[in-house]
Amino acid sequence: MPQRPAYPLDLEPRDWLRRLPKCELHLHLEGTIEPETLVELSRRHDATPLTLEQARALYRYDNFLEFLMAFKAVTERLQTPEDYELITYNMVSALAAQGVVHAEAYVSFGIIYFIKQLEVEPFVEGMERGRLRAEKDFGVTLLWIIDAVRHFGVEEAARVFRKAAELREQYPSIVGIGIGGDEARGPADQFRDLYLEARKAGLRLTAHAGESVGPHSIWSAINIGAERIGHALTATQDTELLEVLAEKQIPLELNITSNLKTGCCPSLDSHPARDYFHSGLMVTLNSDDPPMFGANLLDEYILAHEQLEFTLEQMRELAANSVEASFLGPERKLALLRRVEQF
Repeated sequence: MPQRPAYPLDLEPRDWLRRLPKCELHLHLEGTIEPETLVELSRRHDATPLTLEQARALYRYDNFLEFLMAFKAVTERLQTPEDYELITYNMVSALAAQGVVHAEAYVSFGIIYFIKQLEVEPFVEGMERGRLRAEKDFGVTLLWIIDAVRHFGVEEAARVFRKAAELREQYPSIVGIGIGGDEARGPADQFRDLYLEARKAGLRLTAHAGESVGPHSIWSAINIGAERIGHALTATQDTELLEVLAEKQIPLELNITSNLKTGCCPSLDSHPARDYFHSGLMVTLNSDDPPMFGANLLDEYILAHEQLEFTLEQMRELAANSVEASFLGPERKLALLRRVEQF
């Protein structure tokens, strides 16, 4: 049987990667706001609106804590349901241009509750308007993962997760929950009972872990029931953990450029993505907060191919992993896997 060519002869690798059907599984809605959109939001809400240069300056930082402060400064301009509708629609439009066919985006109820001191329902209505309009216009499906800011504490997380379970009855697009924020100030094991409660409510479970602290954080995430691990950068420090991740095929939501820009990983050569893949771990590529890191999902695929030397057939495998690791139903998942294989 003749072998399938690595990519169609009339396509350059970058164009092939752009057209390759893929899923984005680790993307923060609030972190997809481009500087130009931030200026628009500032004009809506600030007494003295930001200039474009001032907006761009907010996206510059030198370490992980400065990134968290930059993220906070951007989200402060999200004040109305219409703002959330705008950024949802713009996010899906950008994803469609990269060949993304499905996305699962984190949205922080914790920020709405804890910082804005507001109820979330009107903002969810805005997000849903943007999601439905974008799906109609671009054909990209979108599910929500409701994120609790772990360093706000267990009580705030309980409020977030219980509201997610309640709203899921009205909005089936709310598919799961997770914990983000500062791992050092919010160890995953504090949320064990809440994760059990969320699972019983029918929610899928994710957790950021091993981004800015050691592998013990990943162990804790696994032990509380996380089905996917965001970042998992420090798993490379624990051989036994790597064996468990490979054996259980727990999907890893890797974010290479993010890890470099936040300083959590010192260099591209030291990033474990390639080693994880060749060790049989369930690796997916993701962009985290594209404008803040200067790289979207397509950029991550190009980086993996051109600098980490993944072959195009291996890139197809990464795309298939992203579909398999998604929280989609079986029918949609199988349909997307066929599209990846037949591309």
